[in-house]
Amino acid sequence: MAEELRRTGLYDLHVTHGARMVPFAGWEMPVQYATGVMAEHLHTRAHAGLFDVGHMGQVLVTPRDGRLETAALALERLIPADVLGLPQGRQRYGLFTNPDGGILDDLMFANRGDHYLLVVNAACADQDIAHLKTLDEVVVTPVTDRGLLALQGPDAVQVLARIVPEAAAMRFMDSRILDWQGTELWISRSGYTGEDGFEISVPDVQLVAFAKALLAEDTVAPIGLGARDSLRLEAGMPLYGHDMDAGVTPAAAGLGWAIQKLRRHGGDRAGGFPGAEIVLEEMDRGAAQTRRGLRPEGRAPIREGVPIFADAEGGTPIGEVSSGGFGPSVGGPVAMARIPTDIPDGTTLYAELRGKRLPVTVTPLPFITPSYKR
Repeated sequence: MAEELRRTGLYDLHVTHGARMVPFAGWEMPVQYATGVMAEHLHTRAHAGLFDVGHMGQVLVTPRDGRLETAALALERLIPADVLGLPQGRQRYGLFTNPDGGILDDLMFANRGDHYLLVVNAACADQDIAHLKTLDEVVVTPVTDRGLLALQGPDAVQVLARIVPEAAAMRFMDSRILDWQGTELWISRSGYTGEDGFEISVPDVQLVAFAKALLAEDTVAPIGLGARDSLRLEAGMPLYGHDMDAGVTPAAAGLGWAIQKLRRHGGDRAGGFPGAEIVLEEMDRGAAQTRRGLRPEGRAPIREGVPIFADAEGGTPIGEVSSGGFGPSVGGPVAMARIPTDIPDGTTLYAELRGKRLPVTVTPLPFITPSYKR
């Protein structure tokens, strides 16, 4: 029997706006609207796009003894990042690792003064919550009465500031609790498109009204999962289950930057997380393969799973595409693949597509210049 798909609080609004709904990570989500993926992508880059990300898991982690340091150090046993040093009102990207050094999930965590707010991937939420509950020092509370929106694009700040003026003063990766008509919004200046923007947690009872208030702005359009994927791909952002998973280490995923120096060998709080020796030793010596950018020649996109070869004929694959598609802002196909780390940027490799090898150029990530508010 097929699993019943869950719906966010904005399902009816999506349908009203002509969304094509598809199954995604156990949820029924909008993949695109009437204008199509390319138009939605370009609208977000030029103006502002509103994304329903209510399928993501929101989790509160609170210290049992009332000391935030207790929760921070507990979280550092699961996350190879500087949780303790994160200031109040700030957010950071992190990873959950397993004993083999692979990535269980990627996440965002914010310091909210007396507790942490974590946002995890939809498909991993149940696993992540169970993982967090192995920490005896903290109370883990899944948030079940709020939706989550992402407002992304160069007009996002003007749009949000018109209805929540205090948001304009936020910097990239700030996390604040602000008021909208008596409703408590949990806002971070972040997103997964390469554009300036915000992620906004809204109580279910006000979710539709708040989304409608944003969509009433001329420059805001609803955007589906299709454009969300092409936007993050152009921005060189990895997607869990594609560019990383439980068999891929942080270094191989190109995410070594998410592990601050004090959690590495020689640091004040080195190691202490699952798979630490494997992860840190690989970071010291360098990973054999790393996630890199590829620019195929021509207009044909190369998709996930396509093998990559060093030569136009013969040989065995040296990697395979983990994410790929057409980049509307770039004006051509873009892809990411894990390939040998020592291959220089600018090298021509070959993607085998339907029995034919097509040249691709190893290219630095990201494919577009991000426009975050520093």
